[in-house]
Amino acid sequence: MKLVKKVCAALNSRPPLKPKITVKGKVPLLALFMAALLLTSAVMIQGQNPARDAGSRTGNPGAGNAIAGLTANQSAYFTDGFMRFQDVESVRNGKNNGLGPTFNSNSCSSCHAQPAIGGTSPAVNPQVQVANDSGATNTIPPFITLNGPVREARFKFATNRDGSLTNVPDGGVHAVFTIEGRSDAAGCEMVQPNFERMMAENNVSFCIPTPLFGLGLVESISEDTIIKNQTAESELKASLGMSGRPNRSGNDGSITRFGWKAQNKSLMVFAGEAYNVEMGITNELFPNERGYPPRPIPASCLFNQTPEDGTNFDASSSTAIPSDVIAFADFMRFLDQPAPSCTGANCSPSIQNGRRLFIDVVKCGVCHTPTMTTGPAYVPALSNIDAHLFSDLLLHNMGSGLADGVSQGDAGPNEFRTALLWGIGQRLFFLHDGRASDLLGAIEAHQSQGSEANNVIRIFNNLTQNQKQDLLNFLRSL
Repeated sequence: MKLVKKVCAALNSRPPLKPKITVKGKVPLLALFMAALLLTSAVMIQGQNPARDAGSRTGNPGAGNAIAGLTANQSAYFTDGFMRFQDVESVRNGKNNGLGPTFNSNSCSSCHAQPAIGGTSPAVNPQVQVANDSGATNTIPPFITLNGPVREARFKFATNRDGSLTNVPDGGVHAVFTIEGRSDAAGCEMVQPNFERMMAENNVSFCIPTPLFGLGLVESISEDTIIKNQTAESELKASLGMSGRPNRSGNDGSITRFGWKAQNKSLMVFAGEAYNVEMGITNELFPNERGYPPRPIPASCLFNQTPEDGTNFDASSSTAIPSDVIAFADFMRFLDQPAPSCTGANCSPSIQNGRRLFIDVVKCGVCHTPTMTTGPAYVPALSNIDAHLFSDLLLHNMGSGLADGVSQGDAGPNEFRTALLWGIGQRLFFLHDGRASDLLGAIEAHQSQGSEANNVIRIFNNLTQNQKQDLLNFLRSL
């Protein structure tokens, strides 16, 4: 305050500035300076620094381990899936064949690595190295950067053979790379999509890898529990402008719950689709090769019989018999939920207050439901467990700012499943497309025209800087 008084005294002792000294002829410089000074002094008077995200917490990740209570056989299947999850795939003549013809990476664990195997995008993007691995001639598109998130690309609308847009919705993944030029794919000629053109025409949407921790618990939450949670606190939700609805399978009508838009019904489907979409490996669930519609796959790029992954009928040990897809599903099913850095009274006053603000004041917990309990499961270790997922597993309209122009199942272009926040304390990239690298930016991105979160974000914006900091500290404790 002494500094403020000295500056004010100095200003009062000076002759008035001439009116012609303006910014663009509109605002006097003195007025601008005084406004900034008053704002600075107000913050000093409050004794509050602007809230900021401290970044990913370090130390023991508390994630990546098997859930407690598995039998010896179940633990063996978890370990087998864990090892296969880290396999590096090749096109042919290697230990793990089937990569391509199009792909985004060559290993499950390359994308699901932070803060442990089974997590999400790591700090260094493996796609940069994979692009030209084994002599591949891929060009790295501008949305793939060394220190940016792993990304997959979807086209909002289909294209003609000449690359021009149609008015037919697409929504499918167009893998970033092809196997052209690789030493294990001699003779393959298959160019990448023209991503630069698609970006210029605003026809590309991005997704980053979702964390896989605790998904066996998510799979074991009954539909009745999800619906009861949906209908709870209906008056509060209505007053906040929130609704939320489940995505459902078009075949049996059951609630789907995996993926950014909850588009996948089960961990088996989730694993099979990812194996085919992200690495181009055909399997018993997705037995057909993927290309770039409407262009067919060149015959020169087809090297293996299909499906490339299947039941290992000739295996000598029981854990080797399942296909990779089944092993991946077992690995995800038995992954435990992430452990927070502290719980209850063991947390700092700031974190305790942040949890209270998150749930009781800002009302983030209306959609980010702190806990749901699993039902009876065929694996006892998954039965009647409190899953601290911080999600209602429902679709919500997230507004024009986050809309991706893609529909999946019942989910429309502006709808997303409430993100699971367990483990968020150690994530590096946020939102479905990884556009935010700090929690404050991710929170603010929830507000845009049509978003169900608008009223909640208004409450958050009215918090003091200290309160915002407490809320951020709480999220980083998860």
